[in-house]
Amino acid sequence: MRQSVNEITIRAPVERIIEYAFDLPRWPQYLPHYRWVTILDKKEDRLTVEMACWRTGIPLRWRSHLWVLPEERRMLFRHIAGPARGMDVEWLLREEGDQVHVSIRHDLSLEVPVVKSALGQWVVGEFFVGAVAGRTLAWLKKTVEASLME
Repeated sequence: MRQSVNEITIRAPVERIIEYAFDLPRWPQYLPHYRWVTILDKKEDRLTVEMACWRTGIPLRWRSHLWVLPEERRMLFRHIAGPARGMDVEWLLREEGDQVHVSIRHDLSLEVPVVKSALGQWVVGEFFVGAVAGRTLAWLKKTVEASLME
């Protein structure tokens, strides 16, 4: 199984980061590469979401099961539709003094036959997932830190 990890450090209280990072339907308001995040279903502690964004002019769309665990400072995704079907994603927030280390780990156990190959995993993992996650973290940092100046 191939893994991809994106990380960033944000100078803000963890509660402020949770407020922005764990409220997915609001992402398109401050993450300019996101087109929409729609909650399709809610069952107990699990949401089913459809998400869409841009990767350098290329439109992407997928569906995931989502577990938001603010008390654990984690979010878990399981991609259930789209080219990344089968991929698990974990967001983890870890306090380090007056800042928070935010990591997004993608486990690329892909189910779509054409992307299960080494080349397919690189394309999904690096070209798409790594690029979008990196941009998401950069905009999250910018937004959260700017919100502290208001």
